[in-house]
Amino acid sequence: MIRYALHCDHAHPFEAWFGSSSDYDDQAARGLVECPFCGSRAVSKQIMAPAVAGTKRSDASPEMAAKLQTMMMDAAREVRAHVEQNFDYVGDTFAREARAIHEGTTEKREIYGEATPTEVKALKADGVPCAPLPAAPPDPAKIN
Repeated sequence: MIRYALHCDHAHPFEAWFGSSSDYDDQAARGLVECPFCGSRAVSKQIMAPAVAGTKRSDASPEMAAKLQTMMMDAAREVRAHVEQNFDYVGDTFAREARAIHEGTTEKREIYGEATPTEVKALKADGVPCAPLPAAPPDPAKIN
């Protein structure tokens, strides 16, 4: 949700909530946004400072932050290890293999490998399920 400060052509200020900035643009273009004071549909956004989430200081202690980082690195390591142990590695033929499995021209099996951003975009556009594999986190024994 996003809140906009708005005003009409009669200088009446008001606020309104929208699902997204494109929702506001769509509704305004269709004449659905109107001033609650005079009913004018000549409405525009006022200049306002954005409310950015996450800019306030966190109350988490450095120890808690370190624990959370370790937990996330362990989870990424476990996911990667599971894939490497249970899926077939197909190298740089991943896009071709994934498409063949999706289309049923080759046996269904779990695979992993490498694909270019262009190949991944094409796979997703064609409805071929794929997701990035987490990078191998550094060895905890070798971290400073």
